[in-house]
Amino acid sequence: MIALQGLTPERLAASIPALSLPEARRVVSAVHRGWNFDGPIRDLRRGSLDALRARAGFPPFTLLEARASAIDPFVKFLFRTSDGRLVEAVRIPLEVPGRFSACVSSQVGCALACAFCATGRLGLGRNLEAWEIVEQARAVRLGLDRSKGERLRGVVFQGMGEPLDNLDAVLEAIAVLAHPCALAVDARAITVSTAGLPDGIRRLGREARKVRLALSIGSADREKRLRLMPVERAHSLEEVLEACVEHARTTGYRPMWAYTLLEGVNDGEEDARALADLAVSFAASAGIPPRISLLAYNAIDEPGRDPFRRSSPERETAFRDALRAAGVFTKRRYSGGSDVGAACGQLAASASRD
Repeated sequence: MIALQGLTPERLAASIPALSLPEARRVVSAVHRGWNFDGPIRDLRRGSLDALRARAGFPPFTLLEARASAIDPFVKFLFRTSDGRLVEAVRIPLEVPGRFSACVSSQVGCALACAFCATGRLGLGRNLEAWEIVEQARAVRLGLDRSKGERLRGVVFQGMGEPLDNLDAVLEAIAVLAHPCALAVDARAITVSTAGLPDGIRRLGREARKVRLALSIGSADREKRLRLMPVERAHSLEEVLEACVEHARTTGYRPMWAYTLLEGVNDGEEDARALADLAVSFAASAGIPPRISLLAYNAIDEPGRDPFRRSSPERETAFRDALRAAGVFTKRRYSGGSDVGAACGQLAASASRD
């Protein structure tokens, strides 16, 4: 069965020759506005609808739960795939009231095993298909109240999985997310986050030039990064940043460097100086500086069993001051929904026990 949620009009028309391109545009538009073979589509020929019913449909991707945080406007969505896997996504409020972004997953679990990420503990279950990725954003949008002016304005690939390890499906999903007949999300409001796969970074720059890139740094010190992010063994940060330089030159966009502060691990002044040196070197090579986003650590286990602690406000301030002294400026990124396991690093695909 062809999954209608994951196709652009062009791909739908190519997959079902009975459909003309204008008809395919009408079908895709209807699909992403809630249609599910539950009525006619204007100016769609009966033969075209019959061909569509015979070849295409809506494979199951079941929303099991939507848990709203009690401390902020974040909402975590839990889905079950047709083969019984669990996948999570998050609705993120933006600064403008009524505007939201969808944080989507690209894999069931993750193979990269970053030490400060709950998803990495799961291992890799399987890649998600393009339509399964799109369906997460579609579900977030369908849950908005358009009568109150609520709108989906962005998508971030920062949920479960390494997006660049499933890049074919991610690129297909991006095409649907950004298509004016589908979800119509501005490609410049789509961000793909990676732990550092150089070939994928280069390909993303070539094939999705308007999409933003985010890179998880972990540490600018190789030995520390290796302990935190095993991907360092296969692809050194130096190699990854060379690919990021190429991406920046190709797209003209500054990459976002995400740095999760871990008390006593990567939050010392020497760590800040190493990160500053890295940023200055990158700017000299790429012609534009990175945007550095500091993240507070979100617990991934119960107290006493969690491998890390959140850096204290004093250590975070000293870290930021050391960067500023080197001419490198940062932004503190708020990661909400921690009380429902929706914050950065916490997605582990589990139902609530309330």
